[in-house]
Amino acid sequence: MDQSESKLPQMPEPYWRSSVDLQSFPKLTSDQNVDVAIVGGGITGITAAYKLSKEGVKVALIDAGTILNGTTGHTTAKITSQHGLIYDQFISDFGEENAKLYYESTAQALEFIRETIHENNIDCDLTEEDAYIYTNSDDYISKLEKEFAAYQKLGINGELHDSIPLPFLKVKRALSIKKQAQYHPLKYLNHLTKIITDNGGSIYENTTAVDIENGPKPTVITRDGFKLNCNYVIVASHFPFNDFTGAYFARMYADRSYILGVTVEEEFPGGMYLSAESPTRSLRYTEMNGEKLILVSGESHKTGQGISTIKHYEALEQFSKDTFKVKEIPYRWSAQDYTTLDKLPYIGHATSIHENILIGTGYFKWGMTNGTTAGLLLSDIVLNRENRYKDLFSPQRFNADKSITKFVSINADVAKHLIKGKLENGNKSPEDLAVGEGSVVSVNGKRAGAFKNNDGELFVVDTTCTHMGCEVEWNSGDCTWDCPCHGSRFSFEGEVVEGPAKKPLKRIE
Repeated sequence: MDQSESKLPQMPEPYWRSSVDLQSFPKLTSDQNVDVAIVGGGITGITAAYKLSKEGVKVALIDAGTILNGTTGHTTAKITSQHGLIYDQFISDFGEENAKLYYESTAQALEFIRETIHENNIDCDLTEEDAYIYTNSDDYISKLEKEFAAYQKLGINGELHDSIPLPFLKVKRALSIKKQAQYHPLKYLNHLTKIITDNGGSIYENTTAVDIENGPKPTVITRDGFKLNCNYVIVASHFPFNDFTGAYFARMYADRSYILGVTVEEEFPGGMYLSAESPTRSLRYTEMNGEKLILVSGESHKTGQGISTIKHYEALEQFSKDTFKVKEIPYRWSAQDYTTLDKLPYIGHATSIHENILIGTGYFKWGMTNGTTAGLLLSDIVLNRENRYKDLFSPQRFNADKSITKFVSINADVAKHLIKGKLENGNKSPEDLAVGEGSVVSVNGKRAGAFKNNDGELFVVDTTCTHMGCEVEWNSGDCTWDCPCHGSRFSFEGEVVEGPAKKPLKRIE
């Protein structure tokens, strides 16, 4: 695409965060005694805190930055059981009963969100929508038909179509699930934080958890040395910040995807859409100042790997222009998600010996339903209540045939990028960079990373990831340093943006 014709915003910013006034919360500055400490202020942590505080449980939720600024604040916010072409595969991998359990968990999450919104009169732009997977590829028609057969086995309210309600997007075949939903996730969750604090719960921002002391009553230790003494810890920090020897860094991989907020001349008829084939294309709308903002997303790839990331935004821009008469692109942003070895989330006890330390992670890009399921399931474990999804999502499960193959593949890829990064040196010096440019550079003969801001100020960092020593790569689309091994991300100044890394990159003066 000719750069002179590009309408992309200069810097990424999610529509959700710019369109709502979020509450702010203090930093933890003293030791606290609570029933449950929750680490992570996204949909899982807030859902768990909401449910537990309603039951009279004393909770404290902490976040390393500001709440709702992680993946939850960068989602497409589809609330649906349609998670791509998965149910035929899940029947094959786990059996019909477990595939049905997965579907029912997603349907329960949708119903919980609906009921919570209505019970608390939350104004969060909730609308009921049909969800569609569509294809323009002859190769995928039979896959859609097999998925529809799986729907029928599992009792999913689906239907095959030869067209979709979008007249400007021609398709060869489509599969729908009726009566799904979409909303403004931060309006919803921001309201829940008010209820949590009204119920006596505490929320602390800019409070980084660095360790957990295990025991009958575990203790969360913060970077500033303060302690949260509790009966249970819920780790809802997207990636478990403390691995607990569960080897989660080797049992998941990180993906990035990209989103544009687009205004168009055509009338968008509603519905939520996802292409079956790659590169993925996803469409939904949200209301913005009396008009519809179309969210165009896709372009998935492993974090820190592949082409220059700005190219993914440009590909979505070109798709938007090919599909609609684009008026403006006021927003662009990206999101990071983790996928487990078998695509089912890990929700439950961190390991078999950590009875009071719980985790929720690996939502496979469908955090609105899977993250809600995690919040509900983890709350039930704390409350010692039965939950029919506990065994399905247990982090200790292991499907030998599928998991071993994926485990070997993921970790072979990690090893390749670890070695590749160590062999690469920059062929530029920091002074060679143009304004706004970031790149791997050479400083005193050693690999480093540099970014020059619009004022010409240089920020130079050691590119060795502080998690396990892989070399980070420059993300031109979001101006971050991303690790191709386990998905840690750092700002251009070296501060941690996403784990599993806990320490910043070293600054080079």
